Amino acid sequence: MLQETKSTNSKSILAAPLSAVTRLTLRFPLGTLVLAIVTAVLSIGWTVNHLGFRTSRLDLLNPNSSYNKLWINYINEFGNDDDVVVVVESSNPETVIPVLKEISHALSQKKQFFRAVLHEIDLTKIHSKGLHFLSSDELRQTDNFLARIQPILNGKWELLNLGRVITGLNVRLQASLRQPDRHLDPTLHTDLANLVNSLSESLQHPDQYHSPWQSLGRSLSISDQIHSEYLLANEGRLGFVLLQFAEGEQSGFSAGDKAIGELRRLIDRIQTNHSSVRIGLTGLPVMEYDEMATSQHDMVYSGIISLIGVASMFVAGFGGVRHPVMTVIALLLALAWSFGFVTSIIGHLNILSMSFAVILIGLGIDFGIHYVARYLQLRSNEYSCVDALVQTSQRVGPGIIIGGVTTAIAFLTAGLTDFTGIAELGIIAGGGILFCIIAALVVLPAMIYFSDRHVRHIDLPEPFHAGRVLAPLFRYPFLIFLLALSVCMSFASGVPRLHYDHNLLNLQPVGLESVQLERKLLEETDQSVWFALSMSDNKHEILERKQQFLQLSSVDRTEEIVSFLPPEDPAKQAFIFRIYQRIQQLPRQPPLIPDTPPEQLERQLATTEQLIYRSQPLLPHLQREITSLRQKLRRVPLDTSYSRLSHFQQRMARDLLNRLSLLRTQANPDPPSLNDLPPSLVTRFVGKNNHHLLKIYSRGDIWDMDELDQFVSDVKRIDPSATGKPLQTYFASRQMQQSYIQAAIYALIAVFIVLMLDFRHLGYVLLVLIPVGMGTLMMFGAMGLMDIPLNPANMIVLPLILGIGIDDGVHVVHDFRNQPSGYSLSDSTATAILLTSLTTMIGFGSLMLASHLGLQSLGRVLTIGVSCCLFTSLIMLPALLSWISQVAECHVQYEIEADRHEEQSDSGKFSNPIAHQAISTSAKIDSTQPRTSWLDKQSLVG
Repeated sequence: MLQETKSTNSKSILAAPLSAVTRLTLRFPLGTLVLAIVTAVLSIGWTVNHLGFRTSRLDLLNPNSSYNKLWINYINEFGNDDDVVVVVESSNPETVIPVLKEISHALSQKKQFFRAVLHEIDLTKIHSKGLHFLSSDELRQTDNFLARIQPILNGKWELLNLGRVITGLNVRLQASLRQPDRHLDPTLHTDLANLVNSLSESLQHPDQYHSPWQSLGRSLSISDQIHSEYLLANEGRLGFVLLQFAEGEQSGFSAGDKAIGELRRLIDRIQTNHSSVRIGLTGLPVMEYDEMATSQHDMVYSGIISLIGVASMFVAGFGGVRHPVMTVIALLLALAWSFGFVTSIIGHLNILSMSFAVILIGLGIDFGIHYVARYLQLRSNEYSCVDALVQTSQRVGPGIIIGGVTTAIAFLTAGLTDFTGIAELGIIAGGGILFCIIAALVVLPAMIYFSDRHVRHIDLPEPFHAGRVLAPLFRYPFLIFLLALSVCMSFASGVPRLHYDHNLLNLQPVGLESVQLERKLLEETDQSVWFALSMSDNKHEILERKQQFLQLSSVDRTEEIVSFLPPEDPAKQAFIFRIYQRIQQLPRQPPLIPDTPPEQLERQLATTEQLIYRSQPLLPHLQREITSLRQKLRRVPLDTSYSRLSHFQQRMARDLLNRLSLLRTQANPDPPSLNDLPPSLVTRFVGKNNHHLLKIYSRGDIWDMDELDQFVSDVKRIDPSATGKPLQTYFASRQMQQSYIQAAIYALIAVFIVLMLDFRHLGYVLLVLIPVGMGTLMMFGAMGLMDIPLNPANMIVLPLILGIGIDDGVHVVHDFRNQPSGYSLSDSTATAILLTSLTTMIGFGSLMLASHLGLQSLGRVLTIGVSCCLFTSLIMLPALLSWISQVAECHVQYEIEADRHEEQSDSGKFSNPIAHQAISTSAKIDSTQPRTSWLDKQSLVG
């Protein structure tokens, strides 16, 4: 009576409906299977024809988030093409540039794969417009100089006769005397000083020449400042070629697959011809491609290992092959339905939700394992096939539904978060788990019925008896519980050491060239493939922001092309146009200049000296130079003097002609424009609607979260509309963290409600939550002790651990409620939990063999988490329940004994033994009433 009462009162409200569903399924098993297969085939057909794929990381982000809107604006203006970077390294800088040229030329020949190839900033066209970079004052001085020599420009080169030149200077000196302040014009002083010094040096050293035409110095030196530049760093020991993939290479699972293969073949070929240099490849597209290719390879390798391991575990756990195969078939049907669900509800998969099939395989198989384990246990107790299936649905079906629904809710609540990638994965995985529940409770019983309806129970495989192995541990349940609690607390001591690692480089595969080169660029140069972006349609605003950014301690440098083009100035253009017209007609060679007698030149210089003293007596240095020149003219023999003066005049004329010719090469009156810059450079800095771009590079390590935080804060202070990959990563990482926390809170609330609806008592719900609560605490502590950080790759395990832990807890507590008296963990429940945990650990734990550090981290954390939940589910919770059960039994026995003593003391009052026996029996029955609801007592469960 005691056992029947407890069993009846503890039965789940889902037991009767599940029993009815199973009986209906077994009545029409063939129809059930046909319907399941037909719907699976239709789902696959629908998926093949309508399911889309979104492989961009942009698809993971909420398009309505403020930071992503800024990025989308940038994409609309400039496109979503990141630079691929070819790195050429050599200890000898002279060998770098030829290799850069060869690589660039080879890439330019492959237009079907590459575009926007850039290894040099070619400013040849800008050079022809160099005068536009001079100030108005500098242009005015040049124009005035050309005005003074206009007769020479008109063809009167004989005016360069030294006598006539000195005479012209004297005329200018006399004009200065007529000025009120008698101040010497600085230009005149410079022209005179240059001529005297140059002539004096040539008389003394005929083989030397110092140009007297310094008035054109700034106009000519601007050409030295406008020259083509190669993309170099480390004093020329590192060179770079930038390129982008052609439009046809931007789509698919592996964007740029053919292009990257062709690029690497080209690099290998060039590398063989240049053994003195090292050529490498990096850039975000290459890093992403390498990451995806490596992870795909690792997933295949890990999949083979996990398949072998899981299959072996199935056979060992169930003692045969037939039932594991049926379990897998049911799971495959659920996967087919799930794909149809994805196609109908979402319509596409992204690079995060593509993993939903792996998640469903890891979690969905658990439902079938629990079902088969209990079925085989019942058959071993000589139940018929039909009765065993019905009883299995009654006893473990509620646990499968509640465990599955809570796991599904853990994922579905992620759909309420703002991070699109997580939200879509949550909806898809949550819906898929519900289909796995249907497959386990409807399709699997139908297959088992067809397989086992004529098989005797003695011919069925005998599963592993995990409960019997664990039974000795629970002879002293309270002691075991205390030991288990001590183990949990020991692991929990590592929780304060747990941290979150935002650095995406730490997730990349080990040994990848693209990752190693990125680290090298960060450590040894100021180059990086990541930078912040500031846009404006106002050139002046871009230059103002540039100066503001450069004042920030977190900013190393900036890049833009606005400064390549001077601001338009009509006054400057008028000067340049006049200069251009003055020097259009220049001879190939200057004519022969008539000689000036030395004695005549000496007398003219004497006049110059007197005029200088009269106009500016405070120039003793220039007066001494003129006196020294006059003395040299008198000391040098007449013939030698004639020869040297004639040679100087011709040399001076050729020098002037050369300078005027050089000036003409820079005097294009058309203002510089973007068309004068390399198209591959312009497309990187000027958008479709003529918005200009400013790239801002961080001084610190952009992959370090603290330094990135400072960099983002500084950049946003200058330009609130700034965007870029660093800012995208920063805000997306924060949003991902917040989304996981949000999803966890929503999931816990929803799971709590579902558990309350099923168990209808807070005590049971708290018991269910022990495995996941203590298991998660142990997992975080173990991660802290082992220095395994949380990161964007392994955060996805949190809903998995939540689902696994709750599922285990639900089955243990349902197992507890189904036992009429006492408690010992049943073989089927223990075996199912052990198998589901081990298959999950093998399936995901095989990822620890991957070279991709993100996958390694995922496999490691999930293995640790499932191990912790397994410990709390099979050791801690059963020990606690056994102890509670013993306490309850002692309480009941105490009440029975008390009633017996009371009965004996009152027995003398009854002379009729039949009446006495009836009252005694009634007392015993009443004493069992607290046993039927012992868990409701606050003293035991509160």
